[in-house]
Amino acid sequence: MTTQASDADRRVLVRPAWLEATVSAVFTALGFEPTDATRIAVALVEADLRGVSSHGVMLVPMYVERLNAGGVTREHELDILHDAGAALVADARGGMGQLSSPQAMGHAIERAGRYGIGLVSVRNAHHFGAASRWAMQAAQAGCLGIAMSNTTPLMPAPGGAERIVGNNPLAIAVPTEAGPEIVLDMALSAVALGKIRLAASAGRPIPDSWATDQSGVPTTDAEDAVLGMLLPAAGHKGFGLALMIDVLTGVLSGGGWGDQVRPLYREPDRPNDCAHLFLAIDPELLGGIDGFRQRSSALAAKVRGSATAPGVDRLFLPGEIEADRAAKQRRNGVLIERSGLDGLLQAARAVGAVVPTGGVLS
Repeated sequence: MTTQASDADRRVLVRPAWLEATVSAVFTALGFEPTDATRIAVALVEADLRGVSSHGVMLVPMYVERLNAGGVTREHELDILHDAGAALVADARGGMGQLSSPQAMGHAIERAGRYGIGLVSVRNAHHFGAASRWAMQAAQAGCLGIAMSNTTPLMPAPGGAERIVGNNPLAIAVPTEAGPEIVLDMALSAVALGKIRLAASAGRPIPDSWATDQSGVPTTDAEDAVLGMLLPAAGHKGFGLALMIDVLTGVLSGGGWGDQVRPLYREPDRPNDCAHLFLAIDPELLGGIDGFRQRSSALAAKVRGSATAPGVDRLFLPGEIEADRAAKQRRNGVLIERSGLDGLLQAARAVGAVVPTGGVLS
């Protein structure tokens, strides 16, 4: 059973630049080119800055284990297998998702500029972290961006007692005239498995709506939940969406789907073999980017200005809380789990990385 730790015991404030430099040092020590190591580090730290710690630096020990065991490669260039103009099929060759994904979305953005829409389907891929980063890449280029991935099965079908589909993430990012993009980023389980792993490592209980134990009974014990099954968001609706993402990623690309996608935290010597889909839509196709941004901004203003329930001071658009948190933490320091920091430093020592000094603020 887990025991709950206090906030002071489980979180530490560090400098974002120090965190990026430390993560970069780990991947450089593992044989990555410094530019690639920095790309990986920036992507992971951005997740922590936005408050999505389940996709942040806590992943470094797992990545290190898989790199050392051969379950993920050091390949950094996508191999284009099929080019149909507006659509591409690419092979990531088992490389880090933080390196293959910006290339894939870059191709999607470029094709959207030519054809109005660009779609890149990626197989033989590895975990790409927070899906929002890749959807936002398109939005920052003036396109509507969509990114999705499948994962190893973690959820049962409604009424089932067997892991049959992953907690497959979906992100959609929409450019606006001013302010942050509108960004939806969600897994199709009630929560990502990473959040449960964070709770387990910090000794915190979880809500009984997040997961079951191995027998299928809902549990508040995070350690039992890691061994059990995730519950889908919104019941059959979440399961159905997760199943369709498996189709749009693995089945469509000719890559892994269902239990062909291997677990990240087991069998570190075997390829993850997940699949991704990246989509960019250029609003010029439908009448111009300026008009689109005006309309999306009007929609954003409508949401923010709508009536609030008693006791509510402010309404937020999808992604706005994360953008506000990232801006604040870039200025004042980023809060990460103490267990995540310990894991990062242990990984750094294990690979002989030189860790810079002066990063911890409190």
